[in-house]
Amino acid sequence: MSGVPAAGFGAGSLSRAAALLHTLVTVEALLLLAASPGLAGLLLLGADPANLPLAVVCLLPLGPALSAALYALHHRSGDLTDLHPARTYARGWRVNALPALRLWTPLLAWLAVIAFTLTHFSATGLPGWWAVLLGAIGAASLLWGTHALVLTSLFAFRSRDTARLAAYFLVRHGRATLGAASLLVLVAASTALLTEALPALLAAPLLLSLLHSSRPVIAETQEDFTV
Repeated sequence: MSGVPAAGFGAGSLSRAAALLHTLVTVEALLLLAASPGLAGLLLLGADPANLPLAVVCLLPLGPALSAALYALHHRSGDLTDLHPARTYARGWRVNALPALRLWTPLLAWLAVIAFTLTHFSATGLPGWWAVLLGAIGAASLLWGTHALVLTSLFAFRSRDTARLAAYFLVRHGRATLGAASLLVLVAASTALLTEALPALLAAPLLLSLLHSSRPVIAETQEDFTV
């Protein structure tokens, strides 16, 4: 005998890869199921800017669905013999649905106002640099939203405290913000160049990448802002 204990079933690298794949597929399916009422409504809407308020309503279920997915991916198990991604996703949705909506709803409304203004910019009579400024504000709002979504998914803060922390980390951890920006650019490019269904079908891997790039934010929050 070599004296080295044999690894148990489910502890090897192949088993960990299979566990990750199973978790990603399960979380992806549950995310699409949770967001399906709104996503189905979006498919029926045209590209008319007048439909922006309806689009906001359709996108409301997506916030809790994304939050639950982040929760499930963060708490995933690497052991093939101890996988409960569906149960973890359901718990994440129950815990985070209302907190996520408290931040997701005003963010969607604010982005809709910006989008409506930009699509009707010629009627405002404002100088062209205002359009650039509004675009920059919209991009910053999206990046703030990614930090806020991660924080509200993993921590039980009050909404205003989550909002403040998200704004703080927007500047504090530039690499995490840059990582979120890269994912948003990837989503926008794949939607514009390929199909809007692609980001939805790859939501779980994209959210896992967001968690990876947000590790400094998560670590500092755990160390400095939780008991």
